[in-house]
Amino acid sequence: MAWALLILGGLFEVGFTTCLRFVDGFRNLPWTIGFLVSVSLSMGLLEVASRSIPMGTAYAVWGGIGAVGTVLAGIWFFGEAATPLRILLIFAIVACIAGLKLVA
Repeated sequence: MAWALLILGGLFEVGFTTCLRFVDGFRNLPWTIGFLVSVSLSMGLLEVASRSIPMGTAYAVWGGIGAVGTVLAGIWFFGEAATPLRILLIFAIVACIAGLKLVA
Protein backbone atom coordinates (compact mmCIF):
# COMPACT_ATOMS: atom_id res chain seq x y z
CA MET A 1 0.00 0.00 0.00
CA ALA A 2 2.85 2.39 0.80
CA TRP A 3 4.24 2.01 -2.73
CA ALA A 4 0.84 2.81 -4.26
CA LEU A 5 0.58 5.95 -2.10
CA LEU A 6 4.12 6.93 -3.09
CA ILE A 7 3.32 6.55 -6.79
CA LEU A 8 0.14 8.59 -6.34
CA GLY A 9 2.16 11.25 -4.52
CA GLY A 10 4.60 11.34 -7.42
CA LEU A 11 1.72 11.87 -9.84
CA PHE A 12 0.47 14.78 -7.75
CA GLU A 13 4.00 16.18 -7.99
CA VAL A 14 3.52 16.22 -11.76
CA GLY A 15 0.28 18.09 -11.09
CA PHE A 16 1.86 20.81 -9.02
CA THR A 17 4.81 21.31 -11.35
CA THR A 18 2.44 21.57 -14.29
CA CYS A 19 0.24 24.05 -12.42
CA LEU A 20 3.31 26.21 -11.81
CA ARG A 21 3.39 26.92 -15.54
CA PHE A 22 0.06 28.73 -15.26
CA VAL A 23 -0.07 30.36 -11.80
CA ASP A 24 1.23 33.69 -13.16
CA GLY A 25 2.87 34.82 -9.95
CA PHE A 26 0.02 33.22 -7.99
CA ARG A 27 -2.43 35.70 -9.53
CA ASN A 28 -4.32 33.04 -11.53
CA LEU A 29 -6.56 31.71 -8.76
CA PRO A 30 -7.77 28.40 -10.28
CA TRP A 31 -4.23 27.30 -11.16
CA THR A 32 -2.93 28.53 -7.81
CA ILE A 33 -5.56 26.46 -6.01
CA GLY A 34 -4.63 23.47 -8.19
CA PHE A 35 -0.99 23.99 -7.27
CA LEU A 36 -1.71 24.24 -3.54
CA VAL A 37 -3.98 21.18 -3.51
CA SER A 38 -1.51 19.13 -5.58
CA VAL A 39 1.53 20.08 -3.53
CA SER A 40 -0.32 19.35 -0.27
CA LEU A 41 -1.48 15.94 -1.45
CA SER A 42 1.91 15.11 -2.94
CA MET A 43 3.83 15.96 0.22
CA GLY A 44 1.23 14.30 2.44
CA LEU A 45 1.37 11.06 0.47
CA LEU A 46 5.19 11.14 0.53
CA GLU A 47 5.07 11.52 4.30
CA VAL A 48 2.65 8.61 4.74
CA ALA A 49 4.62 6.36 2.38
CA SER A 50 7.90 7.17 4.13
CA ARG A 51 6.55 5.60 7.32
CA SER A 52 7.01 2.18 5.66
CA ILE A 53 9.59 2.88 2.95
CA PRO A 54 13.06 4.20 3.84
CA MET A 55 12.98 7.98 3.49
CA GLY A 56 15.88 8.18 1.03
CA THR A 57 14.29 5.58 -1.22
CA ALA A 58 10.84 7.15 -0.93
CA TYR A 59 12.16 10.61 -1.77
CA ALA A 60 14.21 9.37 -4.73
CA VAL A 61 11.26 7.44 -6.18
CA TRP A 62 8.83 10.33 -5.55
CA GLY A 63 11.20 12.82 -7.14
CA GLY A 64 11.92 10.50 -10.06
CA ILE A 65 8.23 9.99 -10.78
CA GLY A 66 7.72 13.74 -10.63
CA ALA A 67 10.71 14.44 -12.89
CA VAL A 68 9.80 11.84 -15.49
CA GLY A 69 6.13 12.77 -15.39
CA THR A 70 6.87 16.47 -15.73
CA VAL A 71 9.20 15.89 -18.68
CA LEU A 72 6.56 13.71 -20.37
CA ALA A 73 3.84 16.29 -19.70
CA GLY A 74 6.09 18.92 -21.28
CA ILE A 75 6.61 16.76 -24.34
CA TRP A 76 2.96 15.72 -24.75
CA PHE A 77 1.16 18.93 -23.83
CA PHE A 78 3.61 21.79 -24.36
CA GLY A 79 5.59 20.72 -27.40
CA GLU A 80 8.94 20.36 -25.65
CA ALA A 81 11.68 18.48 -27.50
CA ALA A 82 11.60 14.67 -27.47
CA THR A 83 15.12 13.97 -28.65
CA PRO A 84 16.48 10.41 -28.51
CA LEU A 85 18.98 11.38 -25.81
CA ARG A 86 16.24 12.94 -23.67
CA ILE A 87 14.10 9.80 -24.00
CA LEU A 88 17.11 7.61 -23.15
CA LEU A 89 17.75 9.65 -20.00
CA ILE A 90 14.09 9.33 -18.99
CA PHE A 91 14.41 5.55 -19.33
CA ALA A 92 17.54 5.72 -17.16
CA ILE A 93 15.60 7.49 -14.40
CA VAL A 94 12.83 4.88 -14.63
CA ALA A 95 15.42 2.09 -14.40
CA CYS A 96 16.91 3.69 -11.29
CA ILE A 97 13.46 3.99 -9.70
CA ALA A 98 12.79 0.30 -10.42
CA GLY A 99 16.18 -0.58 -8.98
CA LEU A 100 15.46 1.32 -5.77
CA LYS A 101 12.16 -0.53 -5.39
CA LEU A 102 13.94 -3.86 -5.85
CA VAL A 103 16.50 -3.16 -3.12
CA ALA A 104 14.12 -1.46 -0.67
